[in-house]
Amino acid sequence: MFGKKFLDKLKEHRSQWGKVAEKFREKKSMPRFFTVSGVDIDELYTPDSMKNADQESYYWDHIGFPGEFPYTRGVHHTMYRTRLWTMRQFAGMGTPRQTNERFHYILKQGGTGLSTAFDLPTLMGYDSDHPRSLGEVGKCGVAVDTLADMEIIFDGIDLSKVSTSMTINSPASILLAMYLAVAEKQGVPFDQVRGTLQNDILKEYIAQKEFIFPPRPSIRLITDMMEYCTKHVPQWNTISISGYHISEAGATAVQELAFTLADGFQYVESAIEAGQNVDDFAPRLSYFFNAHSDFFEEICKYRAARRIYARRMRDKYGAKNPRSWLLRFHTQTAGCSLTAQQPENNIVRVAIQALSGVLGGTQSLHTNSMDETLALPSEKAVRIALRTQQIIAYETGVANTVDPLAGSYFVESLTDKMEAEAEAYFDEIERRGGVLKCIEEGFFQQEIARAAYRHQQELEKKERIIVGVNEFIMEDEEIEIPVLKIDPQVERDQVAFVKKIRAERDNGAVQAALGKLREVARGNGNTFEVLLDCCRVYATLGEMCDVLRDEWGEYVETAAAMKPC
Repeated sequence: MFGKKFLDKLKEHRSQWGKVAEKFREKKSMPRFFTVSGVDIDELYTPDSMKNADQESYYWDHIGFPGEFPYTRGVHHTMYRTRLWTMRQFAGMGTPRQTNERFHYILKQGGTGLSTAFDLPTLMGYDSDHPRSLGEVGKCGVAVDTLADMEIIFDGIDLSKVSTSMTINSPASILLAMYLAVAEKQGVPFDQVRGTLQNDILKEYIAQKEFIFPPRPSIRLITDMMEYCTKHVPQWNTISISGYHISEAGATAVQELAFTLADGFQYVESAIEAGQNVDDFAPRLSYFFNAHSDFFEEICKYRAARRIYARRMRDKYGAKNPRSWLLRFHTQTAGCSLTAQQPENNIVRVAIQALSGVLGGTQSLHTNSMDETLALPSEKAVRIALRTQQIIAYETGVANTVDPLAGSYFVESLTDKMEAEAEAYFDEIERRGGVLKCIEEGFFQQEIARAAYRHQQELEKKERIIVGVNEFIMEDEEIEIPVLKIDPQVERDQVAFVKKIRAERDNGAVQAALGKLREVARGNGNTFEVLLDCCRVYATLGEMCDVLRDEWGEYVETAAAMKPC
């Protein structure tokens, strides 16, 4: 892009500029400027900050055009000029009826997609009346025991007209089967059903810890579901490979980028090993990233992710369909950045984080509510979070042009650096024997733990400032934000409802379906097909998971000694 003569002259002038700038530098400025990932930030960026900027091929290999390989500038040619990102708001609390009411409220307020949160018993594969569910039913999401619950959640919502995301992992196939059974009852053909299933079990072992079965049978559940959806539910995104929870566990942006893509490549390899054609399933893979507070680092993370993914899918996995090269992703603002202190400040944090997601080219966005560090969000807080997206979309002008930050010396240099550091992690993961081996040996977990520890030290030393937490503190602060509380009656009602369903269903049909599930789990059939049959006869989530627990066992994480930081 820039000739050698020009770059030599630039280097000489920069040296002269630095001598003059020295006179203006504050002697008491912070000793170091760096991103959340620990990447040092230079005082000034110029064309020579970009590696290989003296080569004409740099632009075509690293930046290019939107909608064209390597997709650094976005996966669509016109991006938000022709279609805004999907505005999702996370919802799910209490009983299915309460969640249904919240869904209708979000749609009425202008939300264009639904995102479903499930309670802890559902996430762990237990029915609401299981002893381990006591005190947790409906608390951090909606309780779902049978198809009857899913029918209530989507009562009055046409599944042919709404895109639904579901945050569920170990029992993800079961929840999708219930959702498809609801569509079936509504008369909606499966090829019209749209949405995304998180279904990313690898990041559970790495970060969130809501796993049930060992890794290999868990991956079988995923590849079986991918095969079924490729044939019958072509608009459904079968996995949302999730860096969000890796980030929330304490990972840096570089670690989130590298570990998430490594997980994604593991799923690709597993599907290929199962006999699937990469171009049949890859177009329906999607990703889910965090939008944290380091504005430019987050933007560069998304740009680097697209470029890495496109090259790997084409060059390593042999994908020939350009749609298989596209890294499409959902973004959620950083829950771990929300503070209980001065919670109104969270509105500002979320707005800036959301803007980074938009400038980074996200396809879907969820903005956290200001009160989520205290409880499930209230209706007012949800409305403010949604209005934040709408203001960005309609008032700021950032959607008027594609990738407006492209060509920034700083942005392109940081994008290149993040890509290089991610590639170094890929080499290390391969050297250690691959993703599964790294999970079993605790490599990912230890890397994240060290990063989280360093971050905490930086806060305590005030090398990083969190407004209202370690600086600009309000003494004797009184929080006046109303907090949503889940009535204990919710659990009693849900327990009564699941018992009622068990009493009224055809238990002979249930036992037959569960028997078939056991047979397939032991053999080589497609598990998703039989899970769908189990859901149709109102087998409970816990009953299906118990069959799989019996056949596959439960995973117990191996403790690893923490190495010094």
